[in-house]
Amino acid sequence: MLEQWRAIRAEGATAARAADILHVPRANLYRWQARLDERGPRGLEPGSRRPRNSRKPQRDPALVKAVLALRKKPPCYGKDKIAVELRKDGWAVSASMAGRILSDAKRRGILREPPRPGVRRRNPKPKRPYAVRKPKDYRPARPGDLVQVDTLDVRPLPGVVLKHFTARDVVSRCDVLQVGTQATSASAARFLDAIVARMPFPVRAIQVDGGSEFQGAFEEACRERGVLLFGAAAAFAEVERLRGRRTRVEEFYNFYDGELKTGPLNRALREREARSSTRIGISRLAGGLRWSILRSGAWRRPPNPLLSHMCRTSTWG
Repeated sequence: MLEQWRAIRAEGATAARAADILHVPRANLYRWQARLDERGPRGLEPGSRRPRNSRKPQRDPALVKAVLALRKKPPCYGKDKIAVELRKDGWAVSASMAGRILSDAKRRGILREPPRPGVRRRNPKPKRPYAVRKPKDYRPARPGDLVQVDTLDVRPLPGVVLKHFTARDVVSRCDVLQVGTQATSASAARFLDAIVARMPFPVRAIQVDGGSEFQGAFEEACRERGVLLFGAAAAFAEVERLRGRRTRVEEFYNFYDGELKTGPLNRALREREARSSTRIGISRLAGGLRWSILRSGAWRRPPNPLLSHMCRTSTWG
């Protein structure tokens, strides 16, 4: 461009006329020529347009301290739960602000996360004598309509392998947690007994992945209880998303300092299960279901036909 501009000017045209012919502002051509004379060809490369005085985040040091305190103590809350707890204490803070504070602390090295223990899944096996693929028109609307069950291999120490069972109701987000030393169909059948006994509502359907622990005795136990069993390789993605995998590992096992035996672990998991069930959910059903509502059976009330279908207060309390 500069060569063309100089060539046109060499033929007798003025600088302004040459710029009009090239359809380029004359000021740009002079600026480019000055950069070329000063720094050579590298001066024509586009430079940074960042402002010299960028905006600095203005955060209350007391708020930063409160966010980090909630993050560091068990059960290692995330940004959503931290925002809820801080609002209870009178702080005007959003989940996004709490997340920015945590990210900035990690980047500066103030907050160091504990290493995540290795977690391994079994390969799904599609053979099912009793389970069927979940029908597309099956929509869980009430607690107990669909409970997702899965296992984890948790390795808190070298040479220590635990089998963590998780059952989560997709509507109420109620959990049943149990740990063992083996993930067999017999242990899964015993976990089914715990699910039926500890869920505050009748369980009508269970969804699992293709693990061998959910075959054999487990499927026979579901058949005897009349519980629908949905299991297929395609269901793995949904089970993986809703089973609370990172929540269990990061909020429990990273902070558990007791004996690594099934007895103490299951007692601690029952306490964790009770705390999770009584706490209001953050991102489900506009605040979640209280355990007392589930126990009282208020969720069985039929919806008020005079209210809009968008109103859930008459059903969930």
